[in-house]
Amino acid sequence: MLFSPGWRAHVRQGEVLAVFTLGLLAGGTLSAAVIWLLSGLAAPLPPAVRAAAIVGVAVLGAARELGVLRVPLPQNARQIPPEVLQARLRLGSLQFGFELGTGVRTYVSASSPYVLAPALLLSHPGLGAALLTGAAFGAGRALSAVLTYLARDEHRGTVLAARMPAVQTTAALAILAALTLLVL
Repeated sequence: MLFSPGWRAHVRQGEVLAVFTLGLLAGGTLSAAVIWLLSGLAAPLPPAVRAAAIVGVAVLGAARELGVLRVPLPQNARQIPPEVLQARLRLGSLQFGFELGTGVRTYVSASSPYVLAPALLLSHPGLGAALLTGAAFGAGRALSAVLTYLARDEHRGTVLAARMPAVQTTAALAILAALTLLVL
């Protein structure tokens, strides 16, 4: 559990959430910086080839979310150990957020991040745009924890589980449309 046990704890839930969110933003930004550095390797490819590859990956992602294709997503099957949060709650929350924000330590079930990463790699955007994209990834991951914290509803998990497939499909189709429009 990310949050402390309640108002009697020495660390407030909002504080834990803030530190966790900071870690998510830092992790997402670092991942985007690494992708941006590697994006120079795609520079020799002709722009038309890079654009076709970006749209092709977006089509695969959308097809996966629609259930048309079964494409396994890369994942790290290891979970972040519970000891990370138990020993030192603030530092552990920062570490947990950072590792989750990088997107490489835990499983990401949606196709969208796996579409955006190659799009960044192949498009070679400016450093600012890449870092903003990484921060947005971290913020997107933080949104779930923030909404859970604000909702304080024990049925929220059930409602989210029912809606998540539609959210993932909508996101994949929106990204496909946006990337297609950008490269045309």
